[in-house]
Amino acid sequence: MTNALASLRRRSEPVVTALHAGEEWLAAGALAVMALLPLAEIVVRPFFAGGIPGSIPFVEHLTLVVGFLGAAIAARRNRLIALATATFIPEGVVRQVAQGFAAAVGAGVAALLARSAVDVVAIEMEMGRPIALGVPSWGFQLVLPLAFAVIAVRLAWRSGGWGARAAAAAGMAAGVWMGDIGAACAAGEEAACTLAGGPGWPWVVLVVAAALAGAPIFTVLAGAAAFLYMVDGFDPGAVPLYAYDLATEPHLPAIPLFTLTGFLLAQGRSSERLLRVFRALVGWVPGGTAVVCAVVCAFFTIFTGGSGVTILALGGLLLPALLADGYRERFSIGLLTASGSLGLLLPPAMPLILYAIVAQTAPENLFVGGILPGLLLIGLVAAWGMREGIVTGAGRHAFAGREARAALWEAKWELALPLVVIGTLLSGQATLVGTAAVTALYAALVTGVIHRDYRLAAGLRESFRECVVLIGGVLIILAVAKGFTAYTVDVDIPFRLLEWTEARIDSPLLFLLALNVFLLIVGCVMDIFSAIVIVVPLIAEIGAAYGIDPVHLGIIFIANLELGYLTPPVGLNLFLASYRFDRPLLEVYRASVPLLVILAIGVLLITYVPWLTLGLLDIVGRQ
Repeated sequence: MTNALASLRRRSEPVVTALHAGEEWLAAGALAVMALLPLAEIVVRPFFAGGIPGSIPFVEHLTLVVGFLGAAIAARRNRLIALATATFIPEGVVRQVAQGFAAAVGAGVAALLARSAVDVVAIEMEMGRPIALGVPSWGFQLVLPLAFAVIAVRLAWRSGGWGARAAAAAGMAAGVWMGDIGAACAAGEEAACTLAGGPGWPWVVLVVAAALAGAPIFTVLAGAAAFLYMVDGFDPGAVPLYAYDLATEPHLPAIPLFTLTGFLLAQGRSSERLLRVFRALVGWVPGGTAVVCAVVCAFFTIFTGGSGVTILALGGLLLPALLADGYRERFSIGLLTASGSLGLLLPPAMPLILYAIVAQTAPENLFVGGILPGLLLIGLVAAWGMREGIVTGAGRHAFAGREARAALWEAKWELALPLVVIGTLLSGQATLVGTAAVTALYAALVTGVIHRDYRLAAGLRESFRECVVLIGGVLIILAVAKGFTAYTVDVDIPFRLLEWTEARIDSPLLFLLALNVFLLIVGCVMDIFSAIVIVVPLIAEIGAAYGIDPVHLGIIFIANLELGYLTPPVGLNLFLASYRFDRPLLEVYRASVPLLVILAIGVLLITYVPWLTLGLLDIVGRQ
């Protein structure tokens, strides 16, 4: 039997490999078209009124394709975002049982979503609505049931041994069955409403337990929403429907395109050129190399978001540079762990764009409002680095004008990147999505054509492939989180929370302090993207009731979530640094505590000194 299975696997490997390659080419191709259409629109618009017909809705729907195909690829590579709590489960039987349980719930929820998405597509086929040029929207929506089904199978297959796979297969069958009864109940078949009217909390406990055991975060959010809808007698198909709505938001395509910029820069030697130029300029000050590392990390995080790419991509370059200059290892690890999320407040960082989408405010206002707070946090980390240089006498580099000029000349194209972003956005010739496409093109030209850091075709292919996986892991969370948020709105949770808060807190300052504590907890147990989609609708009305400026509230929110990446026990940067630097997790905790305290002081300043957020905005004016 074993030999037969091995033989079957060998014969099927070429087919499976071809399917995997086709999947990645399709996703990368969709991302490429997403980038090319806005660029073509910018070129064509001055000559043809209205630009390219249908380009905007096509780009929006291609975001759906990229996001869900990317999520399917992430499931194959075991890169779907999950809590790190599963690493605390002891090895052996206990961990195997936990993996089987997480796989059963995760695969079951994904199968339920696939079954419900079939109904969404069927309804859209009946309506026959085109998105543009006669192309029906259901053609793009087909990616929803297909991706969810593939994810369910891959979660089951990657769950471990055959026992865990059997449990996951049972979970998939249960998910399809629940999708059937949910649809039947919503259609008015009372006999099918087996969950309606029952308590919802056991289902929430089930998916939360699965998350703690290692199930992907998207299955937890989607499962909670779907089960709660079914308890209330509604169709769980609302979850994939809301996923479709979010994935086609007008500003959302900017997120994958700016992220692509980050991957293109990381693919080349941009980090080395920036390290050289900043070291040449400020390496002579105490802690100069530490300051340089903080600035370089912030620069890359602007484009990669709070995804951990900065630590994983730059850690191998920056940690040896710090150690070679005589910095203590503990300090160096703590500095890079904290710097991995610096830059999230600076434009055009992904969290700013997403917050603008969810809060329905102009992204440009958040871009301006985040500049001074973002620079403040970078400055505090840099000051800690300077202190280290003074106390330990870590190596300093004498200023050399010739080296500074040479480094500036070599890195001139990277240094011009912020001007490209701001200039394109303010020119009036490009939307935010168009600006993101121009930025990605600029990064590709700089790294692949001007500097020739890599063979152009191979480097672009690798950047697109990695970007698709990251975006898939993020966008699927955002998409299903909208369904969960919609449920909370349907049952008036924001209104009830507002009433409860106003009855107990009468001071705006006390409200902000309570908000800081709450967001810090959220930030250390939830990724920043799902936190934005879920929590922002809950706190936006409360902030308005206390007279908090919406832009100030947004910057407070993101600053707290940035701090959450560094907060034990499950701050994401802590686990990524432990993995990248091959150090025990407790050692990373100890190394990061000083930076956690320093950045917490910065967050309090951002919270209680509104001028830091609103000063520049008052000067330039709101959009």
